[in-house]
Amino acid sequence: MAKKFAALRAQMSPESQVRTEAKARVMLVEMPLNELRQARGLSQKMLAEVLHVQQSAIAKIQRRTDMYISTLRSHIEAMGGQLEVVARFPDGVVRISNFSDLDGTAA
Repeated sequence: MAKKFAALRAQMSPESQVRTEAKARVMLVEMPLNELRQARGLSQKMLAEVLHVQQSAIAKIQRRTDMYISTLRSHIEAMGGQLEVVARFPDGVVRISNFSDLDGTAA
């Protein structure tokens, strides 16, 4: 019989629970596009329908290591999100604002 995660977690030491929570936060902050799509409950076919492309195009986009920002933006927006480009420096963070939205307004 399967055990509930809450019951298993309750048996963990407090230190293990803290380590597990920290690992989970890192995993949720950083993930590839295909995992993000799956976490949002979308299939490649569903996303392809929203973007008006073939399912194979979604698979190809998700394998890319380099793409246009507009491609990434449309992919993220089709999943219900909003893309922000941020540069991180030792002395602070800057949001890059010179990329245009699909509707022509500044991002």
